[in-house]
Amino acid sequence: MEVQTFDIAGVTLLIPRHIGDERGYFAETFRADLFAKHIGNYSFVQDNESRSAKVGTIRGLHFQSDPHAQGKLVRCTAGALFDVAVDIRAGSPTYGQWVGETLTPDNGKQLWVPPGFAHGFCSLKPDTVICYKVTGGYYSVECDKGLAWDDPAVGIVWPDIADAETLSAKDRKQPLLADLPAYFSWSN
Repeated sequence: MEVQTFDIAGVTLLIPRHIGDERGYFAETFRADLFAKHIGNYSFVQDNESRSAKVGTIRGLHFQSDPHAQGKLVRCTAGALFDVAVDIRAGSPTYGQWVGETLTPDNGKQLWVPPGFAHGFCSLKPDTVICYKVTGGYYSVECDKGLAWDDPAVGIVWPDIADAETLSAKDRKQPLLADLPAYFSWSN
């Protein structure tokens, strides 16, 4: 498995090796020992999946606060998506900065979004399916939080097809970074 890091500490790209022939391919998509070696010892407690029927569907930016903060290991199993992680750790030297990657079944890329980051994505093809493992606590409605997907202070460069009309009612009302309480603190 290839492991790539970013200028924002913690976010990591995992690229499983595809072993293929004329029938298709095989890939190890997760190994606890390799994950612990390159990222850390996290216990995954839940697997989630969502399908976006329409191209340009925007979901996020979401996170869970303590005591149910979650890390996410994200991959795309159908279609294609532009996946984003935003550093929301108060005091972090990269606070408010973002990382974006295109995930597809063919490229096999998986984005590790640690606790302390908001996560969101835009579907690039119809019937896009995103699957992700989560660490920490189970889903908690009380800890379910978000950040405005289009906050100019963050400046995410979304694909041109990103369609604000696809936002959920909840995501239409998410706060700007300047109004976000300090749910997470940075520690080096």
